[in-house]
Amino acid sequence: MAQVHAITDHHVHASVADVRAALGDYVTVRPAILTEHYRDYRVLEGGIGDGTVVAWVLQATSKRSRDVLADVSITADGDVVERDRNSTLVTTYRVTAHSDTLSHVRVETTWTGAGGIGGFFERTFAPKGLDRIHTAVLENLDRRLQGS
Repeated sequence: MAQVHAITDHHVHASVADVRAALGDYVTVRPAILTEHYRDYRVLEGGIGDGTVVAWVLQATSKRSRDVLADVSITADGDVVERDRNSTLVTTYRVTAHSDTLSHVRVETTWTGAGGIGGFFERTFAPKGLDRIHTAVLENLDRRLQGS
């Protein structure tokens, strides 16, 4: 079994503080920016930042879904980290300044993939699919923070 690694880079037209606050808001912002790939989204504990527990089903393709039960933590650097209790899936949102009003967001997801030929296809295609999903979520975030 090999590590699968997916990275998405995107710019959001807002300050680092505003983007981090929005990404850590699992009550209001998250449900508003999620795509159709997320279903049954719910906040189980907390809701804002560190200590939040959320759950959803990620429907990556018509045949592939994953039940996620994520513990949210905020690192000393301000990264928002979601660790799935049901698997090795970890997603980290890192926000850095591009300028005062433009932020760079990197979404990095890793997990231990399957072995054999199934693992080969997972390592080949899953990162591209996740990139499309994360890009759409960040585009929704950008629109929300710009007020449109």
